[in-house]
Amino acid sequence: MPGGRLTPQERQQIALGLADGLAYAEIARRLDRPTSTVTREVMRNGGPTAYRADAAQRATGHRAQRRHQPTAPRDPQAATAPEQPYGRDAAEVRAYEETFTGVLMSSGMNRMSAQVLGRLMLSDAEGVTAAELVQHLGVSPASVSKAVAFLEEQGLVRRERDERRRDRYFVDSDVWYESTMASARANTRLAETAREGVGVFGAGTPAAVRLENVARFLDFISETITRAAEQARDILHVQPPTSTQEGEGN
Repeated sequence: MPGGRLTPQERQQIALGLADGLAYAEIARRLDRPTSTVTREVMRNGGPTAYRADAAQRATGHRAQRRHQPTAPRDPQAATAPEQPYGRDAAEVRAYEETFTGVLMSSGMNRMSAQVLGRLMLSDAEGVTAAELVQHLGVSPASVSKAVAFLEEQGLVRRERDERRRDRYFVDSDVWYESTMASARANTRLAETAREGVGVFGAGTPAAVRLENVARFLDFISETITRAAEQARDILHVQPPTSTQEGEGN
C-alpha cells in the first residue's frame, strides 16, 4: 500500500470519484489507500460537494509551508472541546460512516438515502431532526426531505414530533427483520415463477431442469432465512446495560 502524501494525480482521481458519486471507501480502494486518508483529504478541502483537486493541492502546499514557519508556543492551559463523544477519533468515525454508506449503496440504495439512513443508524441521539441531517451531511434541506420520504415509504425510518414540535427521525429495531423477511418473500416469488416455467418448457428438458433446480435452491434459502430471522428477532431489541447493572457486575 502506497504511503506518503497524495499526488496531484491521486487528487484528480478523488475529484472524479466524488463527481461519480462513489463512496470514500471505493475511491480509496481504487487508489490503494486507506479510507481514512481519502476522508481526511476531502473533509479538510471543502467536503464532497466542494472538493477541487487543484485547490486541494495548493492548500496542501500552503499547510506544508506553515508547518516550517516558527510559531508561538501553545498555552498548555488551553483546552479544546472533543469533536466526538466517548473519545472517538473523528476521522475514523467519518471513514466508517462512508464505508457504511457505501455498503448500503451497493445493495441498490441511492447515495442520499444511504447517507441519511447511515447517519440515523450511527447516531447516539434519540432521533435526528432534518436540520441536524442537513448540517451533518452538508446537503440541502430538499435533498434530505426527498431521501427521508423514500426511506419512510420503504418502511426503513419513522418520524415522531418532539416537545418543540420538530420532526425527529428514527430507525426502528425491526427494520432489519422486515428487510430480511422481504428478501425471503422475494426469493419465494422467484421460486414460484421458476417452477411455473417447468410446465412451459416441458419437464426433463434442459431449461426446465435448470428452472426446477433454481426453484428448489430458492425454496431452501427462503425457508432458512425465514426461520433464522424469526429465531433471532429478539436480538434486535436487546437493551444496553443500565448503570446499576454495570455496577453490580464490578
